[in-house]
This record gives sequence, C-alpha cells and structure tokens, in this order.
Amino acid sequence: MTKLKTKTVQVIQVADWDKFVSEVYGKIYSFQQQDGCKQRGTYFFKTSGIQYDAEEFDYENTEIPFEVNGEEMGVSFESWLNTKEEDTEKHFHSDLCGALFANELFWERNFYPSVETIIWDLCKRGLLDEGEYMINIDW
Repeated sequence: MTKLKTKTVQVIQVADWDKFVSEVYGKIYSFQQQDGCKQRGTYFFKTSGIQYDAEEFDYENTEIPFEVNGEEMGVSFESWLNTKEEDTEKHFHSDLCGALFANELFWERNFYPSVETIIWDLCKRGLLDEGEYMINIDW
C-alpha cells in the first residue's frame, strides 16, 4: 500500500497576517473584512517562483467614494501606500469617536490593495520566505 502524500504549508492566523501587514506598511489592514467580509476558511498562496507581474492583480482604482461598506472596494497598491489615515478621516462626519471608527472600517472594508500585490511586495522586500502558505481566516 502506498503512503498518503502530504506537503508542508506554513499556517498564518489571519490576526497575525493583519498585524504583520499593518506593521510593515503602517496602515490599517484587515484581510477578513475585504471583499464583502470573508467567511471562515483558508486562503492559500505560494511564494516560490512568483513570476507574475504584480500589476496583473493590482486594482485599477486610485480613489473610491468615502463610504463604509460602499459598493466600490479595493484601490491600487500605490494609492494605498501613498494615502494616510488622516487623508481619509476628514470625510467621515459625526462625533470624533464615530468618525474615527468609520474611517477605520473604510480602510478595512473598502480602501485596501489586492492581497497578491502585498504578497509580491513582501517577497520583493525579503520579508516572506519561499514556500507555501495558508492564511487561516477565523474570527
């Protein structure tokens, strides 16, 4: 009888991924909140032999309407990198705490780059080793 084939995959908890991305780029980031909020599950990616052009997966939007849970989601990596929280928080009016919370949700749910461009950039920076990874999405 043959043995079951297995492979080694590096498991990243979604909270650890979010914290890492936020620390590297100095931005609000929540992978689970993107694309209309992800269900519990997993996201697989490989860093070995990345041969795609990051622009192939980059969002085209350079700006989107300032609304939490708006229909438009995702901005280009460059726009995300070049925008500060202060640049967007002035568009959310209410009491100070409510405006700050709305701005944070806007970044988490609407104003984010594609995960592929983040992975590509982290590899370029030498911050992700070659291998196979799985982000465990659980909340």
